[in-house]
Amino acid sequence: MDTPVDREEYGPRARPLTFERGTDGPRVVLVGVDGTRTSLRAASYAAGLARRQGAGLVVVFVSSPAAYATLMSGVVAGAVQQTHDELAAELRRECRRGAEELGLPVTFLCRRGDAYTELRAAADECRADLVVVGSSEQAGHRLVGSVASRLVRTGRWPVVVVP
Repeated sequence: MDTPVDREEYGPRARPLTFERGTDGPRVVLVGVDGTRTSLRAASYAAGLARRQGAGLVVVFVSSPAAYATLMSGVVAGAVQQTHDELAAELRRECRRGAEELGLPVTFLCRRGDAYTELRAAADECRADLVVVGSSEQAGHRLVGSVASRLVRTGRWPVVVVP
């Protein structure tokens, strides 16, 4: 299934750095955001880490359609889409502001689909060295598993889960 991708870049261009002993940390930090408190804390943590490491920051906003989305009327579906667009616009503004204030190269990706699938694909595409996500605040995820735990089990990159 093809998912639409919206990509914007802010701040200075990422600069290739030569290897230097003791500075071989992440060069690309990817953070997943969805507008929740924990995801915004994860974004702050990831931005600070990227700034300190001289790395690029990739912010991925994934809009996950509800399981019952096909049952929604056109009016309700339109309201859900409007809410998604407003949240994406607010996150874009924050990314742009943060990139300018911190002098940090930031790429903002907006995707639709399953959060785990889209974050995994984005991390592979941008060759992320580290993935940062907020912990889930939903009680059911303790039984079924959260996006964070699924990313950890994937085992392709270090994953930081911010409470």
